[in-house]
This record gives sequence, C-alpha cells and structure tokens, in this order.
Amino acid sequence: MLTLRGTWMRGGTSKCWLFNAVDVDPLLSDAGGLEALLTSAFGSGDPRQLDGVGGGSSTTSKAAIVRRSQVPGIDVDYLFAQVAIGDRRVEWGSNCGNCATAIGLYALQSGLVAVHDSTTEIRMRNENTGAVLTAEIATPGGVIPSEGTARVPGTNALGVPVGLSFTGLDADPAGVLRTGHAVDHVQVADGRYTATMLVAGAPAALFDAADLGLTGAEDNDAIADRMDLLVALRHQASLKMGLSRVGEPISHAIPKVGVVGSPRNYRTSAGTEVWADEYDISVRMVSMLAPHPAIGLTSAVAVAAAATIPGSTVSQSMRTPVADSLRLGTAAGVLHVDLIRAADGALTAVTLHRAARKIAAAELFVAAPALVGAGV
Repeated sequence: MLTLRGTWMRGGTSKCWLFNAVDVDPLLSDAGGLEALLTSAFGSGDPRQLDGVGGGSSTTSKAAIVRRSQVPGIDVDYLFAQVAIGDRRVEWGSNCGNCATAIGLYALQSGLVAVHDSTTEIRMRNENTGAVLTAEIATPGGVIPSEGTARVPGTNALGVPVGLSFTGLDADPAGVLRTGHAVDHVQVADGRYTATMLVAGAPAALFDAADLGLTGAEDNDAIADRMDLLVALRHQASLKMGLSRVGEPISHAIPKVGVVGSPRNYRTSAGTEVWADEYDISVRMVSMLAPHPAIGLTSAVAVAAAATIPGSTVSQSMRTPVADSLRLGTAAGVLHVDLIRAADGALTAVTLHRAARKIAAAELFVAAPALVGAGV
C-alpha cells in the first residue's frame, strides 16, 4: 500500500487532484511509474472509478504534478494528466485551462510562490505542451484568499476569482494554422466536413456545425448522438494535422474537436434562456468521448484565435468581426474571452476569468494489488 498526499481542487468547471512533485517522485519506482500510480489512485479500469478518487467523468478525472520551476521567469511547472476512466491509461498530450486555474491558487496557498501586497501573478509552464500561462489573483495586504464570490458558467459554486491568461500566442495564420489553410475538408464515409485546424491553447479542429446537420446551439444530447461521427472526424483531423500516423492508437484528448455555428436563441443545460444577441459564436466541444458540459479553456483559446483568422469556420459563422472580446455560447452559458493584441493587431494573449477553490487535502492509499493488476 502506497500513501500519496494530494490536494483536491475545483478550477472553473473541472475538479483536479494536484500533487506536489516532492511527494510523487519518491513513489514512482515502487508504483511502476507515474501512469500506473495515477490510474490506480483514480480507480481507472472501472467506468465508475469505484476503487479510487476519480469522478467518473472527463471533467473530474484529471490530475497534475506541480513543481517549482528551474526556468527563468517561470514560477511553477506542471505536468497535466487526463486520466482515462474505463481504461487504465493516461492521456499526456494536452493541457487543461480549468486545472491551470486551480494550479495558480494551489501554488499560492502551498507556498510555491511568494505572495505580493496587492496582486500576485503566478507564471506557469505546462510541461506537456510548453504553453506558458499566467494566473492573476488579488492578494490585498499580502493575504492569500481561501474563498471568494466568483462564479463561472456551468456551475453555481463560488470561488476565488482568478484571471487566467494564455500568453505567447501567434495568430498569424502562417503560424497557427496547422495545415496552412483557413479551412480543410475531411472525408468520412459519404460525408465531406469543413474544419479549421489550428494550434492555439491546444491543437483543435473546429467543424462547421451545418455539415453535421446541426446549428451549434443544440443541447448536448444532440451532440452525443453525433459522437461516433465526431470521433471519426477527430481521427481524420489528427492525421491531417500530423498529430498521429496511420495505424497508431487514437488519442481521445487531442486534437480538441467541436462544432461551431452562428448565434441563435437556445437554452443552457440548466434551462436558462440565452438570446442570439447575447453572444458571438455557438460552440459545442467534445471532451474525451462525451460532450463537454461547458467548454475547456484551451478549446476556448483555439476558438478565439480562429475568430481572428479570415475565412475560418469561426469567423464565417460570426455576424460581426471580433474586436477585443469574444462571447462564446456554450451548453453551460456564455463565456467571455478577452483578446490582447499587439500594435499591429496580431493576437498575443487570451484572458479568461475563472474561479477556484480548495476542496480537500488528503492522503490517498494506493493499493499494491491494483498496481500489480495494471501489469507493472
């Protein structure tokens, strides 16, 4: 039996187990490696993750290993893990903005960064992708917050307000478009589907909803009905984007895949009416093998970047050109995104306003038989 200390936090619309590298590193040889340790701790291999701390959904089966960074100008590095549910494996190829929101607060509350008198900025590097993010948290008088009144679409829970910025973006189509084209066409069975394939926040393929017989403003049941098609589209997009080769196992984490459409009236999953003039673009994303209940922040960054590219599926669906902000109509409600531009108008950063809260600090008991059963 291994004992693993961890902190359970909510960041935006995700729940993440965060582990300090100093607690994880000494266990790896006994556990048979990080992947075996995490899948056993989460109870993966069971769709309910009954024998572990996983939540049984893609937004609640996440982890990150956090450590002080040795990179100049960076406070902490984190390795993000999307822990599979029914399978004993981990997807390592992506990032999670909601978890990064929690990591910023975690780094401050656990003493990994020094607190400032007014506002504390935490510079974070995602080891999976190399992306650099900045979390900004109000710390008046040098007081580290433990609770707050911020709320985000997709949950009524309150939390500490966190401004999360994805920096170092390059919205020049030559730099962000993975294939060099504003749109590409993907053939699946007898259908031809139009998508913008880009890397901003995360690799993403954003399909024109109309090609799937959708508007982009449907409830998630309608998206679930297209799941087999969306999985096939992800596979073909991955090949076109050079993220995988023919015959390789399919990743269910990247590219992020979703559908976009023009604004129209719709109801959120909570039953709230949203009018077409309250947002700029309809977005429905897939998380692993299910519709995302809201939108992942890395996906939101990709949509924002695509909105600045003429001819993309996003810009073609918008009624007015994007300015300094963008309103995304998601299944959970409207998400506001701030766009930061250089003097020449190029997109350099995207900021989202989130909320985070510590839920628990715990010792996880990882059963050795589970590790043996994983084949390690």
